[in-house]
Amino acid sequence: MTDFRQDKAIYLQMAERICDGILGGEYTPGERIPSVRELAVMLGVNANTAVRAYDTLSQEGIIVTRRGLGYFVAEDARGKILENRRLRFMDETLPEVFRQMRLLDIPFGTIAEKWECSKKESGSDSDPDSRH
Repeated sequence: MTDFRQDKAIYLQMAERICDGILGGEYTPGERIPSVRELAVMLGVNANTAVRAYDTLSQEGIIVTRRGLGYFVAEDARGKILENRRLRFMDETLPEVFRQMRLLDIPFGTIAEKWECSKKESGSDSDPDSRH
């Protein structure tokens, strides 16, 4: 059984985990993902909750159903996930970061320095703007 956070519906957290698997390479485009029953058993939830997670992912075009065969990762799933998460970050997370920076009087230059250190530590020297 998996631990879920209390601040978000379980089916949404399940959908996020599938998306994380796609982004992390666990599931590749065109690959079959676990069935509703398999996912429900793996995560220790009701099958109806797994159905809601898959319905959400289907509506977003991240997974597709092949009648009689199951659910598969859409060919453009990775791009859709990145686009959705970037928009959510820009609309929800970043405004809160900026608010905290103002409250704590943290200059943008300090954040830029931390960003550069983070890129070096992770071995990522690429410019994020070049990936769009």
